[in-house]
Order: sequence, then C-alpha cells, then structure tokens
Amino acid sequence: MVKNANTESFEVAMKTMTITIERTPRTLKFAGVEINVEELSVELPFARKPCSLEEVGGYGNYKVLVTETKEMTPEEFDSFGRTLLKSRDWLAGKGGGTGDGFLCVEITAPGRPYLYVNPEGGDYARYVARLG
Repeated sequence: MVKNANTESFEVAMKTMTITIERTPRTLKFAGVEINVEELSVELPFARKPCSLEEVGGYGNYKVLVTETKEMTPEEFDSFGRTLLKSRDWLAGKGGGTGDGFLCVEITAPGRPYLYVNPEGGDYARYVARLG
C-alpha cells in the first residue's frame, strides 16, 4: 500500500516480464568424446569459486552448453546456494571449457533462479552463472 501527498491510499500493481531463451541441441566433441548439449541463446557472466549466491555476478560473457539438468527442491537449492564450494558427488568429473563456452550442469528449483555450474572436472561449483 502506498499513500500519496493527500494521504489517500492506493494499490501498486507489480509488473512482470517473461523472457524466452532458446535452447539449441548440439553435438560437441570434447576430450575425444562426442557429447550432446543444449546451447542457450544468451551468454552469461560466470563467477569463479564463489562461496555463496551472494558472490555470483561474474565477469565476461560465455556460451552456456547444458549437459544435464539437476532438479532440486527449494530447500535443497537454498542449501546448495549457501555452500557452493562444498564437494558433491553429482558434480564430480563434469563440466569443462570448450573454447566455445562452458559445459554446465543446469540447476533448477521452483521459485528460484536458474544456475549454470561448470565444476571444471572437480566436485564443487567452480564457475557459476545465474539467470533470474
């Protein structure tokens, strides 16, 4: 509720915006192996070794090449977002840079931003980009 100069009250309507990001299927050769990815139509800035989501902002813009999607509950997402440098078996050995972009695990949860994680072969969120 907002009041104007005459102290009359009125409702403020929130405007929303929907953005469509295309996902293009591609096959890449990485480390001598062909892998299927989905390339996002936007490039995103990646943060290097952020401790938590507050540190995700990054620098530069890189192609995002999604190798898989990890769906989480909001509680799992929040816990992950507070401890990005923690070791996780499901990230081990994934990711990498192709010279064309980053191979990423996409992380989704209802009501949360999308995260794109490139563990660069490790088992933690070494490079992270946020969408939303």
